[in-house]
Amino acid sequence: MTRILFAIPLVLLVSAASAQSGRPDPGCARDVSRFCRALMDQGDQIILMCLKQHRERLSKTCAKVLTDHGQ
Repeated sequence: MTRILFAIPLVLLVSAASAQSGRPDPGCARDVSRFCRALMDQGDQIILMCLKQHRERLSKTCAKVLTDHGQ
């Protein structure tokens, strides 16, 4: 559980930083904005649940990030 609490904010921060710098998205930022936009202000755990609910529709990169972090 602790691993989740550290992994998701890290993934979101890296994704946001990459989006701002113009580099390709290495994580789930695009998927979060696509599938979970309405939930973005409700915290990391809610976003994680949303991504899991849309797992079959996630980009390969985001699916790999979730898998690599035990999700």
